[in-house]
Amino acid sequence: MAVSMDDDVPLILTLDDSGSSASAPLDDLDREELPNENGGSYDVINDASSPAAGECCVQQSSARHNWEMNYQEAAIYLQEGENNDKFFTHPKNAKALAAYLFAHNHLFYLMELSTALLLLLLSLCEAPAVPMLRLGIFVHATLELFALIVVVFELSMKMRWLGFQTFIRHKRTMVKTCVLFVQFIEAIVVLVRQTSHVRITRALRCIFLVDCRYCGAVRRNLRQIFQSLPPFIDILLLLLFFMVIFAILGFYLFSPNHSDPYFNTLENSLVNLFVLLTTSNFPDVMMPSYARNPWSCVFFIVYLSIELYFIMNLLLAVVFDTFNDIEKRKFKSLLLHKRAAIQHAYHLLITKQRPSGISFKHFEGLLRFYKPRMCARERYLTFKALNQSNTPLVSLKDFYNFYEVVGLKWKAKRNREHWFDDLPRTAFLIFKGINILVNSRVFQYTMYTVVAVNGIWILVETFMLQGGNFFSRNVPWSYIVFLTIYGVELLLKTTGLGPVEYLSSGWNLFDFSVTLFAFLGLMALAFNMEPFYFIVVLRPLQLLRLFKLKKRYRNVLDTMFELFPRMASLGLTLLIFYYCFAIVGMEFFAGVVYRNCCNTSTVADSYRWVNHTVGNKTVVEEGYYYLNNFDNILNSFVTLFELTVVNDWYIIMEGVTSQTTHWSRLYFMIFYIVTMVVMTIIVAFILDAFVFRMNYTRKNQDSEEDNGIVLEKEISKEEVVGIIELYKRSSAATETTQLQKLVLQMDKYGQMSTVFLGRRSRTKSDLSMKMYEEEIQEWYEEHSRKEESQTPLQEPAPASNSSLKPLSLRQRSQTVI
Repeated sequence: MAVSMDDDVPLILTLDDSGSSASAPLDDLDREELPNENGGSYDVINDASSPAAGECCVQQSSARHNWEMNYQEAAIYLQEGENNDKFFTHPKNAKALAAYLFAHNHLFYLMELSTALLLLLLSLCEAPAVPMLRLGIFVHATLELFALIVVVFELSMKMRWLGFQTFIRHKRTMVKTCVLFVQFIEAIVVLVRQTSHVRITRALRCIFLVDCRYCGAVRRNLRQIFQSLPPFIDILLLLLFFMVIFAILGFYLFSPNHSDPYFNTLENSLVNLFVLLTTSNFPDVMMPSYARNPWSCVFFIVYLSIELYFIMNLLLAVVFDTFNDIEKRKFKSLLLHKRAAIQHAYHLLITKQRPSGISFKHFEGLLRFYKPRMCARERYLTFKALNQSNTPLVSLKDFYNFYEVVGLKWKAKRNREHWFDDLPRTAFLIFKGINILVNSRVFQYTMYTVVAVNGIWILVETFMLQGGNFFSRNVPWSYIVFLTIYGVELLLKTTGLGPVEYLSSGWNLFDFSVTLFAFLGLMALAFNMEPFYFIVVLRPLQLLRLFKLKKRYRNVLDTMFELFPRMASLGLTLLIFYYCFAIVGMEFFAGVVYRNCCNTSTVADSYRWVNHTVGNKTVVEEGYYYLNNFDNILNSFVTLFELTVVNDWYIIMEGVTSQTTHWSRLYFMIFYIVTMVVMTIIVAFILDAFVFRMNYTRKNQDSEEDNGIVLEKEISKEEVVGIIELYKRSSAATETTQLQKLVLQMDKYGQMSTVFLGRRSRTKSDLSMKMYEEEIQEWYEEHSRKEESQTPLQEPAPASNSSLKPLSLRQRSQTVI
């Protein structure tokens, strides 16, 4: 495939602030030409007062500047498509572009993240503070003001980039601005008064974290939670309706029994049936009425059957169906958004002379802005991987695969089958035999048997241990034997497969890690390093290797590893809710719960701390529930986690209620409902991911997904030399180091071409592309029809009047054809 090295006129240029036109193009097509319709991107690029003698140089410089700005804008469009940023936030002029570039780099992202974390961590130092981390009011208020000033700077850069009108249209940014305003006033009040006051608004600090670039997955989770709320609320209202009906019925049935404290008032009936929904107080809530009349159990059986086993499972089914639909619509929206971004970028990279595709020169210019760290060799390989038609230009159809191809990591394909092929014959035969051995099924099943025996041995050994010191000063002989076997296996696989191929497998990495930890545990036992004895406990992890035997287990583990990043974001989402409720809990319930409190409540025994003498001994009767308090942020998190588990959670609720007011129960009930929403979403996500993978596996019976995405491309020596010449002509010879090394390597081995393999891991998006491939074509056609219906037909203006086009024709960085 020949490499196009033409430097011609951009078909599309962005208008500058003044709408001025550029100079006429040069006749020489080997030089950079200037547009004859519009001005350059983002700012004025030509000077009408330039001397005639320097006109050629000015035109070349101006055309080069035009292309650089087009490359940059195309890269911005592609980044907006990748990050799902709306196009109305696209920078509109030179000032906006500078602010955009400043706000879109990792240093700025780290500043955002650090500021948000600082504001959140201040809750450790503010009253009620963790005792050892307590800071003076002046110190923590000053730190808060400093962090808020940094947030003001961040928002000012965002306003400079978006413009005021777009800024106020951005809902999340406006919410952040309002929270910032409130936080600023409160921080100043605290600093002036030198005393803290009730600050429930501290719970809103998590908005600063959610708005960070690195928390995009958290924002998606929150969006899905809010989108799932309507059907969830419908079923929740049904659940609460039946709860009220049964509360009224229970009050009339059981209130005459004065020994029954659960239904003596309508309020207690509602509260205890709400708790019964979590089964936390069952069968305690039934026993007083059951002791009086055994038939009263029918009331509780019917209630639990309807509420717990029917409506709660119906709630999960409805949320799962809604979640599945949301996931599909989200995938469709993101896919079409990426397609639109690719179309914008494509029209910025084609030329007047060749509007049918993108040449390598302009594709390389795009990648210099989109992926600055990508080397020249990888840029050309990416270009060639996209170019399915094997022509000098990448068509729009091929360019639609940009996001799938640009993430590939390229490595030269080895000419040898094994790493030991070039060794002397004797050594070759030895390593070849080891290779055959480690790849044989006999060897694999032998190691599975050893792992199973090791697991049984550890189980028996642990069962026979008595309380006290579990770690003997003498190293067990079984430990040495099994570790030796694992070490020999590791050595055989490393020599038979080669270090690179061995470590390329995830399971081999796992085996290596567990064996390494087992060896470190042996060292800890042998040298009596007690602080590191915990490493010995990791030995049973070897048993996970047995899950490779059955395909269903492999699918479960693969799904688990694929879900881990998303589960981490869901965990962070749950922690954000924890933070909000912890702040509210500290403001209202700090210092409320203590030893021997709640003596008038039904849960007094759980908080009682009494020591008395029985004979010659002092007996301490201690109820530990006083530790479940809101005295600081750390204790609050532990208490909220216990409430999430719901086992005996009503004891915490009743303890706090007895010390405050009955309205405090609303806090705990709302927290349960919120966590129920989040946990239901998490369960729905796991179900959706597992069912999706099972359906995909049934539809695609091949094992291709185990190796990820692999693409093979061959580069000839002639192509490499052509690329080097292109870089030299564009004054970028310093970027050709790897290409020159490739040419020298080809000359050394007498090769006329080299094969490269591009690899990347398979993502949920790749699986979705295969699962919905029939529907995707319908989405594309529907999207095209929608675009055609929204695009008004306009007659092109004459070239002579092009400079008179008003700037109002494009509200953002639109392109003019």
